[in-house]
Amino acid sequence: QVQLVESGGGLVQAGGSLRLSCAASGRASRTYAMGWFRQAPGKEREFVSTIIWSAGNAYYADSVKDRFTISRDNAKNTMYLQMNNLKPEDTAVYYCAADKFSWSIPTMPADYEYWGQGTQVTVSS
Repeated sequence: QVQLVESGGGLVQAGGSLRLSCAASGRASRTYAMGWFRQAPGKEREFVSTIIWSAGNAYYADSVKDRFTISRDNAKNTMYLQMNNLKPEDTAVYYCAADKFSWSIPTMPADYEYWGQGTQVTVSS
């Protein structure tokens, strides 16, 4: 079992920045990848970014590329999402997730076995 706890959400003006954190406990050391997803009201949960835990390779949705940066601290079992130049369309509940193993880059919610409770990010115009 892996437990995930997000933090760092909040209200920010357009153009501002936030950093989300996701602390993993339990059998986090056996995670293949950890990712961020978001879900706006009335919309499906969508992929934001993922990082392959051992190698550090990062992947992003086109909508956040060049604005968001995913990173991890192996020693702290913590993943981060630095979000810059935020836009109103980034408003959503952000979830972190852990994937035990995939044969390809996990970008679908079904690829992930463990989820955090979510943290709200609101960007005002």
